Amino acid sequence: MTASVWMEGLGLVLQPSVLLFLCAGVLIGTAIGALPGLSATMGIAIMTPITFWFEPVDGFAMLMGLWNAAIFAGGISAILVNTPGTPASITQSFDGYALYRQGKGGLALGVNVIFSFMGGIISTICLILFADPIAKFTVSFGPAEYFMLALFGISMMIAVAGNDPLKGLVLGFAGILLSCVGLDPILSIPRFTFGSTNLLKGISFIPVMVGMFGIGEVLYQIFCRKRESEKAEMEARKVNLKLGRILPDRKKMLSLTPRCIIVSLFSTVIGAIPAAGGDIASIICWGNSKKVSKHAEEYGKGSVEGLAVSSSANNGVIGGAMTTMMTLGIPGDAVTAILIGSLTMYGMQPGIKMFTENAVFTSQIMILMVLANIAFLIFGLLTAKISAKVLNVAQPTVWVAVSILCVVGSYALNNSYYDVLIMFVAGLLGFLFKVFDFPTGPFVLGLLLGGMLESNLRRALVMSKGSYDIFVTRPVSCVLLIVVLLTFLVPVIKAAMTNKTSKKKEV
Repeated sequence: MTASVWMEGLGLVLQPSVLLFLCAGVLIGTAIGALPGLSATMGIAIMTPITFWFEPVDGFAMLMGLWNAAIFAGGISAILVNTPGTPASITQSFDGYALYRQGKGGLALGVNVIFSFMGGIISTICLILFADPIAKFTVSFGPAEYFMLALFGISMMIAVAGNDPLKGLVLGFAGILLSCVGLDPILSIPRFTFGSTNLLKGISFIPVMVGMFGIGEVLYQIFCRKRESEKAEMEARKVNLKLGRILPDRKKMLSLTPRCIIVSLFSTVIGAIPAAGGDIASIICWGNSKKVSKHAEEYGKGSVEGLAVSSSANNGVIGGAMTTMMTLGIPGDAVTAILIGSLTMYGMQPGIKMFTENAVFTSQIMILMVLANIAFLIFGLLTAKISAKVLNVAQPTVWVAVSILCVVGSYALNNSYYDVLIMFVAGLLGFLFKVFDFPTGPFVLGLLLGGMLESNLRRALVMSKGSYDIFVTRPVSCVLLIVVLLTFLVPVIKAAMTNKTSKKKEV
């Protein structure tokens, strides 16, 4: 993208209305991230339909502010009540809560804000530097390459399936089948509509996401609620230990910064891998940092270094996930899966067109990510000592607010009660998935990428007159095919080797 495009994008982003929506997103994201049980994914899923009432740049300003702030704010509850606010904050509870109990809660909150900012800003710089070249590389992509990309994305259903790949495969294919509802992408013939005109456009992705991550989570929390444990938790939240100083001293900053820059870059790469989120990045980075640390014995017992590494890894994932989403149209995580739906609703398609036909808007998104990191840095430092009050909101109040936003957001999408019905059905499914320990990730991947998979497979076969050689003779397609095969075969080989080793030990 040229300098003129960046200048035009910057001029539009610095409008008062855009900055106001950005700050609103940071405020909402901080509240969502700090409240245990509410994730950044849920927040984005709930707010995305509402943003369709706004101008695209205003809507994305709110979403970028919410996303970046929610990831950082997940560390607030991890530090103060030993409960990760988001899945990405798991490792922050290892050291953050111990620091709080030592009377260093203010320092822990300050480290969380500063190094979350560092991870976010470094990953955003990587996005700015590498997204355009990657997008230009995809110009040569045809239906065969896009089919393989979709297949690669769907192959990640094994990675997000947890300990039961079979459940993941079943739900993944269920999502693909659901994506077939509506008009045939090539012949425009109705399929699986059962005579309903509401289904001609297919199953809308956004209401499904809102239902699964919003209503589904609310139902599950109500189902799991225990009065005694909740009372104990509320009493624990009222404990008001002295927070102490917020900012780390100069010596501590200088010692932590080099390690956290490396962690931020490494997390950006992890974020670019489909299905790898902040939880995976933080666990990998925290574990490996402990191995090479001079103070490994402090990790898990109140290590400032361990907390800084975890904080950098959390937000470092965001830029990598956005790079994959914007250049290849493959979601790097659950949030970018929803953002693909947002771009589609605005009439934009991730890929090279984002950097040619919508270059100004693409530059605006990147600039908004930089401003979002700056905004939550300032807000987080200013409100560190009063952030504990956010955690005193009663759970029933949160449930009611989330449910109302889910209904309003789903209806606002197309002014259709049918979308609200889809949202409630998806919410019930999401609840059942959680109760019976079925992973939602594969289902979401199947629904999101099923259309891309089918349409490009059929277009590729039309181009090759029915020959499957097109997937092998084209270099990029062939490489992606090998990667997909390895994705499926490596877990099988590892399992076979593990079984073989265990049998030898038994003998």
